[in-house]
Amino acid sequence: MSLLLVWQYLFSPAFFQGALMTLLLTVCSLFFGIITGLILALLQESRFKAGTVLAFGYLWLFRGTPVLFQIIFVYNVLPTFGLRFSAFTCAVLALSLNEGAYMAEILRSGLQAVRRGQRTAGMALGMTQRQIMQKIVLPQAARIVLPPMGNQMISMLKSSALVSVIAVQELLLIANQTASASFRYFEALCAAGIYYLVLTSIFMVGQAWLERSLDPKKRRKPALSLTERLQQSSAAPH
Repeated sequence: MSLLLVWQYLFSPAFFQGALMTLLLTVCSLFFGIITGLILALLQESRFKAGTVLAFGYLWLFRGTPVLFQIIFVYNVLPTFGLRFSAFTCAVLALSLNEGAYMAEILRSGLQAVRRGQRTAGMALGMTQRQIMQKIVLPQAARIVLPPMGNQMISMLKSSALVSVIAVQELLLIANQTASASFRYFEALCAAGIYYLVLTSIFMVGQAWLERSLDPKKRRKPALSLTERLQQSSAAPH
């Protein structure tokens, strides 16, 4: 074990670029996954039978097969239909499709948690369905779905390591290649583990900040204690 070697790996350009690739994969997959999940959640809430059937089929397919299978399928099968993409694009596509299935259930639970009486009240005020969704439903649903979405984001960050099977130069692949060349697996994997912990910590801090920002109770200024009020009154000019 060499702590100096771990330190060198941490600040090496290869590991830093691998961490950036992991972060880029996670952010892109989450972005498209959330959009896909929101569309599926709205389809499940719609009155159209075809939309609910389509959403159910999507969830059945992508929740019923492993994400590793989906990555390999997208990378190896799509070219047979004339659809050729880079390894990075295939990785984002597969992760986004998989993430969309789980985000759909999270977002659907948030939409259903908003009482229908509030929607009826919005209609009584003359608001359109779009206005009701933007100003009443989505702000309340966002506070409800944020904690499970945060957990899903961290899970996506760790699942991004699976794309190493299609040779995307993300963090785990860089660590494995470095260890294979020097046979210093402990040091290389420790450096990669530290990067993963730093990235997940950033996501956790961001989630806590968003939860505080969206919660009106936490945004309120706390009431002054009796001692503080007495100090303010005594300091005020007479």
